[in-house]
Amino acid sequence: MFKTNKVIVASMTAVMMLGAVVPVADASAASLKTAGKSYRTSHLKKANTYAKKMMKANKDGLNSQAKIFSKSAYPTTGAAAGYSDFLLGLKKQGYKFTKSQKTLVKKNLVVSKKSDPAVLANAIIGLQAIGVNPTKYKPAGAKKNLNLVSTLYKKSMNKQTVNVQSTALIAVSSNKTFKKPSKAAFSKASLSLKIAKNQQSNHGWAYNNTVASVDSDTTAVAVNALAMGKSKNKKVTAAAKAGRSYLKKAVYKNGAFGYVYNGKTNPNANSTAEAILGLATNKTAFNFLNKKAIKKGQTATPLRTMLSYVKSDGTVKDAYSMTLAYGQVSLAASAYHNGKYSSKLVYTFK
Repeated sequence: MFKTNKVIVASMTAVMMLGAVVPVADASAASLKTAGKSYRTSHLKKANTYAKKMMKANKDGLNSQAKIFSKSAYPTTGAAAGYSDFLLGLKKQGYKFTKSQKTLVKKNLVVSKKSDPAVLANAIIGLQAIGVNPTKYKPAGAKKNLNLVSTLYKKSMNKQTVNVQSTALIAVSSNKTFKKPSKAAFSKASLSLKIAKNQQSNHGWAYNNTVASVDSDTTAVAVNALAMGKSKNKKVTAAAKAGRSYLKKAVYKNGAFGYVYNGKTNPNANSTAEAILGLATNKTAFNFLNKKAIKKGQTATPLRTMLSYVKSDGTVKDAYSMTLAYGQVSLAASAYHNGKYSSKLVYTFK
């Protein structure tokens, strides 16, 4: 689900460059392209078929020999970046994990009391996706069970990036049965407020807490986290609303979202997927996913544009990590709920 830092791209996002940008049409014309049922079904079917092959082979794409789960390849985590989104994305599309696949995940994940917050949060989401309780998890080689949720709650969030803070809040809020331990370093309410206070003057969030680095990815993840935290604090609810407003302004005319690097805009599927997840947290903003234009001259909805990156073979255009790309695209498609708004967000299990 999540990445801890952003150098060029935001947390939970791998860079995917868009080829040709869709031409801009006049807003007065009825030219807004939407993702109809057949369009959604056909593109998701291609992506799902490819993702199933990845899971079966434990490989991050047909053109790569990199494994998804491997202690030797990923000694600090045991899995590739984005694996939790990948697993949850498959689950949301109705995939049934085999016993051997569950064993593969459990055998390779590297988690302990010393793991950093992002690693713990990823494991909490990923394990739930395959039907394993993270509060009673026995890491490979360990003698006793480890409550990953309590372990995460005891990690200080004071010096963490907003990406990690958002990641942690989503994880501890993903299941209503999760309990905060007595010696917790934070609560969902206090962490929500901390994230809200990190919002920049332009109403977005940045991986390094500077207004110059604000981007759609980090902003969308923060908005999603605040929605998951369900804080009623006025500063928190105002921050979430302002964050969605930032996303609306950040959409490109072809319906995509992206980032700016060296003065060049880079719309991509991952950023678009994250923005969809952020906008899906509010009933009014939900209408912008696939029903109406966000800004004048917009030629396609974010959902339509995101799915357009799925190629005929099921891969996502220009993705260097299919694990992350499939996971985010699949979850964003799930957040659309076939056109019906739902207050149950995609990272919610119970």
